[in-house]
Amino acid sequence: METSQSNDPSTPSVAAVPRGAACDLVTVPTRQGLEAVDILRRGAGPSVGPVLHDDGGDTLGFLVPPGTAAAWDLPGSTCTETDGRGPRPDPEPLVAGSDWLVPPGEADLATDPAVLRRALGEAARTIEAADSCQ
Repeated sequence: METSQSNDPSTPSVAAVPRGAACDLVTVPTRQGLEAVDILRRGAGPSVGPVLHDDGGDTLGFLVPPGTAAAWDLPGSTCTETDGRGPRPDPEPLVAGSDWLVPPGEADLATDPAVLRRALGEAARTIEAADSCQ
């Protein structure tokens, strides 16, 4: 699998996933996920791949390259290994009871796990700071 890289460490990268290839899925609480999507979108260059939301509004799922689950250990999130059976970056979500928050683009990119990890950490800190002000 190829990953787009930049010489600028502040520029997020995305991983190319061939059309129809299964991705792993990082699932987080909706509030943290929405904050992370905002953080990723504020970055330079393409940085957020397809994102699923459940119809109940409880979670968001970020498509990440296959194999990510083997090393994913971020508290407050889960990464589901799909072994080729999971969600694919296709226009119609294959996960029952979900829809696209960020639909797949023509390039079929998955969110880079390292970039997602940083965004989720920043999102958690932002939420904690906001909650402590109340």
